[in-house]
Order: sequence, then C-alpha cells, then structure tokens
Amino acid sequence: MTLEATSEIEQRGGVWRFPADQPLRLDSGGRIEGLEIAWASYGRLNADRSNAVLICHALTLDQHVAATHPVTGKPGWWTRLVGPGKPLDPARHFILCANVVGGCQGSTGPGSVNPATGRPWGLTFPVITIADMVRAQAMLVEAMGVETLLAVVGGSMGGMQVLQWAASYPERIFSAVCVAGAARHSAQNIAFHEVGRQAIMADPDWRGGDYALHGTRPEKGLAVARMAAHITYLSEMALQRKFGRELQRDGLSWGFDADFQVESYLRHQGASFVDRFDANSYLYITRAMDYFDLAAAHGGVLAEAFSGARDIRFCILSFTSDWLYPTPESRHIVRALNAAGARASFVEIESDKGHDAFLLDEPVMDAALAGFLDSVCTARGLK
Repeated sequence: MTLEATSEIEQRGGVWRFPADQPLRLDSGGRIEGLEIAWASYGRLNADRSNAVLICHALTLDQHVAATHPVTGKPGWWTRLVGPGKPLDPARHFILCANVVGGCQGSTGPGSVNPATGRPWGLTFPVITIADMVRAQAMLVEAMGVETLLAVVGGSMGGMQVLQWAASYPERIFSAVCVAGAARHSAQNIAFHEVGRQAIMADPDWRGGDYALHGTRPEKGLAVARMAAHITYLSEMALQRKFGRELQRDGLSWGFDADFQVESYLRHQGASFVDRFDANSYLYITRAMDYFDLAAAHGGVLAEAFSGARDIRFCILSFTSDWLYPTPESRHIVRALNAAGARASFVEIESDKGHDAFLLDEPVMDAALAGFLDSVCTARGLK
C-alpha cells in the first residue's frame, strides 16, 4: 500500500502501522512487530516523486515541524525554514518528518502498549540506536513510494540521523544537510545525559519505569533532566546576555526560591517539558545518542562509513559558540567525506547563541541552506 501525499500547504499526517510481516529489525538483535510511525507532511509529491525532503528531528522535538503543535499549541519548531517562500517550500518540495522510534508523539516507544502483554512496554522496550531510527524512516519512505529522497536534513540528533542515512542508504538520497551535528557522542555528551537519566530514575514516581501502571509520572526527575540538558544548548555568552545576574524580584529571598532570572528560566523549561515528553522516551533516546559512533563499525575510520556516499551532495553547518557539538566535530565529518571522495560544502556560522542556534533566527544559516537546496534542485532538474 502507498501513502498519498497532499496538495494542501498545511500539515497533514497520521500514524502508519506496518503489518507483522514487516518488523523493524534492531541493532540489538531484537525486532519490533506492528511498528507504528507517526508522521507529518507539507506539500505534495511531484509526478516522478523526486521532490521529497526528509527532515530528521532532534532529541526533544517531534514531527510537528511547521504547524501548530497539538499538545503545546505553539508553532512548529522549524517554521523559520519550512513554509511558502522559505528554503523548504511546500510549493516546491514534499516535506516529510517522522517521530523517531522510541519517541512519544505517536511512534512506537516505551509508552506504547506491548501487543504481547497488553501493557505499556516500559523498560521491557528494546534498546534502540540511531541506525534503528533511520531504518524505520526508510521503511516509511518506501511505503510512500519514494525511491530517492531529494534531501535529508536535520540538526543535532537530526544531524546524526542524516549521517546515518548517508552511511546506511547512500543510494536512496541525493543530498544531505547536517546542522550542528557529530559523528559520535563525546564523553562530555554522555556525562550530561547520564546526569539526566539518573535524575529521572531517582524520582520515586518513576517506579522502575512502570509509572504508567501506577498512575504516576516522574515529573520532578524529568524536569531536572531537562534543566541540565538545556544548559548545554546555550552558550555562556547567550546566558549572560539574556540573564546575567539579574534578580527575579527586588532583593534576595535569603532562601532557595528562584532568586535569579536564570534560575526561573530553567525551572520554567523543566516544568513545561514534562507536559509534552515521556520520561522513558527520554531515557531511550539519550541512550541511542550515546551509543552513536558512525566509525565504530568501520575500524574507527569515519571515511569508511561514507565509502558508498561519493555521489551524495553534502552541506555541513556548525556554529562558533556551540560547545555541545563544536565546530571541530563538523570539520572531522568534512575531512572524512573528502577522504571518501564525496562532495561537501562546509560553513561555520558566527553566532553567540550556542547549540540552539539551529532553531533560532540565524540569517546566514537560512541563506546557506536556501542556496544549497537551490543548487540541489537545479542538479535534479527541479524548478
């Protein structure tokens, strides 16, 4: 069966359930039967299905790229880049984004019901990898009847997925855009994720991962995890510019209320996050990121991972103040692509906004992405 795209500019989508004879095979050796993938799309496929662009989302995001989020009521997370007259234009591209396996916005994850038990998976859900996420996306794209994607685009964890696509399915993508990404997680990245996971698991309401069965939610632990992670998404310059040492109110409380504006900001980030994200999904997705090491299966030589990607056009973007996935990580990817004989454009963007710059107003990034996608469309004979 083939999924049909829509001619509407507004978001369309749903949940695609794969039959039992099409299980998702996992790197761990396990498999997920009855896989469900939640997706959203903008625009329509052209006659030869050559204008499809897959957007891969970051850790705490989802498939709602450019329309109002059904849970938060806020605009989509990349409305700056997706929309009429923007680099990713529904009048020109068929734009697709899927919630990753392990997520909590409709795709099969630890909060889903295990068909074998009739109960939420919880920690019985198999450990997943970035490659598993991409394998599920490839199944969805195939179900849509798309043989070759015009582009795969993503930032942060989405950038990891882009690189995995290039390594696993080079024959199925024409171009790739990796923004603020890396080919592996550093020790520092793993350390911050472990702090977040331990905060969740230390919450009494976590109940060994079975909180759904007990009618509880580890909101305090998940909020702390979000607060710790959010610090890594910003730069010291951004924090200083936005908050400095400004107080939340006149005078000090001489206690442990949120005296400083930065404290109040982080508490708000934590409190709002628990309304839209599942704690076990956070555990599984951060673990998948920690396990990511694209060169590991190739003797530690990243260029070998891209040996089949010589015909793909790459665009690699980084930000000067990103200390989570700093520019040297992007340069490492570019050198590996060059060594593999692939074509790679690289732009380091001057910004003081930190890792989150890929989600914020960055005209240089917008222009670089627009220029690259224009050249890709020209090369593919698309107007």
